[in-house]
Amino acid sequence: MCSDAAEAELVGAHLPRHVELTRAEPGCIRFEVLSTDDPLVWTVDEEFAGESAFRAHQERVAASEWGRATAGIRREYETERRQG
Repeated sequence: MCSDAAEAELVGAHLPRHVELTRAEPGCIRFEVLSTDDPLVWTVDEEFAGESAFRAHQERVAASEWGRATAGIRREYETERRQG
């Protein structure tokens, strides 16, 4: 959720590589980032094979160029654990 056009431009510049690297992670089942009607907001739909794969994803992202470049941009998450 970007606060202005400058943040949205930053996301747009770094998003393709972030998506590419995330989809290549072991345990990544699905990772989709879609624009919304609001040019400052994207939705993310991601699924990982398990808790350890998701934790590894979060650690990689925090240390990545994407993580550093977008660290100040607000995020709102809802997570769901599936049984089975």
